[in-house]
Amino acid sequence: MDSKTVFIAEDEPLAREVLRDAIYGHAGLRLVGEAADGATALAQINALRPDVVFMDIQMPEMTGLDVLRRLTCTPHIVFTTAYDQYAVTAFELNAVDYLLKPFTRARFDAAVARLLEPVQPARQALNEVAGEALARAVQRSPERLERILVRDRGRIFPLSMNEIAYLKADSKYTAIAARGQTFLVRIGISELEAQLDPARFIRIHRSALVNLDFVDSMKADDQSQLLIQMRDGTSLTASREASKVLREMAI
Repeated sequence: MDSKTVFIAEDEPLAREVLRDAIYGHAGLRLVGEAADGATALAQINALRPDVVFMDIQMPEMTGLDVLRRLTCTPHIVFTTAYDQYAVTAFELNAVDYLLKPFTRARFDAAVARLLEPVQPARQALNEVAGEALARAVQRSPERLERILVRDRGRIFPLSMNEIAYLKADSKYTAIAARGQTFLVRIGISELEAQLDPARFIRIHRSALVNLDFVDSMKADDQSQLLIQMRDGTSLTASREASKVLREMAI
């Protein structure tokens, strides 16, 4: 049986290393290229035309979904991401496979076993439309997010949304305050807000959300804006509009 050519589209060096080692360790796969951003991945995949692409969803310049929409070839796509809210949609669509970071070697081998199966015509057609269907599903109102996987000093671990005290926009990242630490995740604060419990997480201004469960008190300043004192000692200021909403919520 001929080996399948493989391409890695992943911006995290550690994640690329894990995938690279797993691919080198499998006789049925042959790595032909890597990219650390979406634009480079698109150009290289179209040029190399690999059989399989391990594709991260969140990448600089262009997401994995954007790359998939613009491909001129139809490789098998295995999505790799730390965000489990996309996993259900992917499996419902019967996409080739979906690896939720951090994945085990056994989980990787299971994905490869599926890739090496004889491709049926219907499966091939599904591969061609899966990217568009997944993109449409992501754009719909998503289900509540229960947890995300975050990185900290070389470790990757799950963080329950119930543990988050507040979130602040930070350039292309969102800073998440939880467990007495701050974690940076590469997903927009508005995208996260759409998947959070609106009865618990309140937008206090354009670039910040607070979890009311972690609020100690609120007090109006000289401008009638509420100063929000968090239990960890952090002070945040609500916008006039948010202050009005919070006052109306008070019994």
